Amino acid sequence: MKKKLVIVYLSTSGNTKKMADAIAEGASSRGLDTVVSSFYDADMNDIQSADAIALGSSTFWYKMHEAMSNFITRLENEGVKGKVGAAFGSYGWSGEAPVQIADRLRAMGMKVVDPVLRVQWTPEEKDLKECERLGKDIAKAVKGEKESRDREQELERAAPAP
Repeated sequence: MKKKLVIVYLSTSGNTKKMADAIAEGASSRGLDTVVSSFYDADMNDIQSADAIALGSSTFWYKMHEAMSNFITRLENEGVKGKVGAAFGSYGWSGEAPVQIADRLRAMGMKVVDPVLRVQWTPEEKDLKECERLGKDIAKAVKGEKESRDREQELERAAPAP
């Protein structure tokens, strides 16, 4: 059975959703089944059966959106723990939400994949590439692969251009 990543995001402007979609693209390219949904539509059965979860939120007044905080509390109450986790989000001024999400995931016993991604305003192409890389890193963590990001970047640089 294929390993599964569930990505749940809260996006008021669409920027965090763009990040979620790019993370899914990276994870899918490494063989993970991916489910992407807003936290409004997130299915607890999908989350419980997932090998990894990635949560994303915009930052509001120096913290994650209250609705995302409440969603994480629901995950805690449902006993979601011990999975591979990741955190990401967009921001306008301060960008604390992804770090706060990562801290909550670690407190739930999750192995959080670094880096915690923070993008100011609208993600640019380079930001979306970093999101794709995070998706690939999540897939590696789920599959227990050990190759480092540095080694993969070295291999990509050495590859001939198409």
